[in-house]
Amino acid sequence: MAEALVDVLWFIDGSEDEQMDQDDAVKVMEGFAHVVSTLREDQRQELIALVGEMSAAENDPARREFLEAFPEGFGLIDDAF
Repeated sequence: MAEALVDVLWFIDGSEDEQMDQDDAVKVMEGFAHVVSTLREDQRQELIALVGEMSAAENDPARREFLEAFPEGFGLIDDAF
């Protein structure tokens, strides 16, 4: 389920104005970031590990870059670290 959600966020992140209303895209991304902020620490670590595995297996450089930036970009990693 988490992989599918990451795929949806990848699609939204790469959508052009003609594909998706950008205000709606921002709302979805911010909504996901809020949900992530409510996760327990063990859940965050599990999601970080999953995204790391997805990144390591990814052949598309642009998608790999998105996956590598995902934990920090979506609030899984605290900026203080």
